[in-house]
Amino acid sequence: MRPRPSLALLLAALNGPASAAAPARPNIVYLVADELGYFEPGYAGNPHLQTPNLDQLAAEGVRFTQGLAGSVVCAPARGCLMTGKHSGHTSVRLNGGGTPLRAGEATIASILKPLGYATGGFGKWGLGGRGSTGVPERQGFDLFFGFYD
Repeated sequence: MRPRPSLALLLAALNGPASAAAPARPNIVYLVADELGYFEPGYAGNPHLQTPNLDQLAAEGVRFTQGLAGSVVCAPARGCLMTGKHSGHTSVRLNGGGTPLRAGEATIASILKPLGYATGGFGKWGLGGRGSTGVPERQGFDLFFGFYD
């Protein structure tokens, strides 16, 4: 079995050679896991579930432990996370389709993209189905692979 490279080595390989002119920017990775309880990963103290990759990310990165979900259901909560808005100000209010993100609505991806970040989303989206204003490709994401709605 080959040894796994460290997370730092993988990130360095993805970033390419450092430029003396440009300051180093942090990599930003949001991991959103529906229905994953706060104390279920190993890094949070669970002695029964083994989550070595999440544990390594938690040890080598920054953990946000004082946040609250913007809604009690997944699509509106993701809408709050992506836009930074209170749930009363977002267009996504229900699971299962409904109203998508608005055209031109600022998202974390649309804000980071002009700053030189590559943006991608993978997995469950739920903020607008194909052909709507809410698809990730119209919300600042360079690449999306997963389930739209």
